[in-house]
Amino acid sequence: MVYVCRKEHFNAAHRLYNPRWSDEKNTEVFGACANKYFHGHNFELIVKVKGMPDPDTACVIDLKVLSKIIKEHIIAKVDHKNLNIEVDFLQDKMPSCETLVVEFWKILEREIAKVSQARLHSITLYETHNNFVEYFGE
Repeated sequence: MVYVCRKEHFNAAHRLYNPRWSDEKNTEVFGACANKYFHGHNFELIVKVKGMPDPDTACVIDLKVLSKIIKEHIIAKVDHKNLNIEVDFLQDKMPSCETLVVEFWKILEREIAKVSQARLHSITLYETHNNFVEYFGE
């Protein structure tokens, strides 16, 4: 099995806030991330697909095609956006990094399957240099 990775970047704002809780509890649990005026990150997204190289192309997936899928279906929808307000697939969801990778997976798995025999293996999302999440579709 060969693993192929594509890295993309986006900037977005969000707020972690549970509307069932008081402002005090939200601040206690989420700290500055509960700021009512939101806060932003420079996110780094790594998409990893797996498969065996095609005998005709010697590639698992055309990286130009993978890049186009990620940019069209994810980056264009989240870059320079307020994730709580402007992103259709995040409506009524708390936009934590954990939520983001699960929602990204749903979109990318479907779109990659349309154009390639490669399968989505993992998504890694860096919120900061030190904080990131990984998702394997499980």
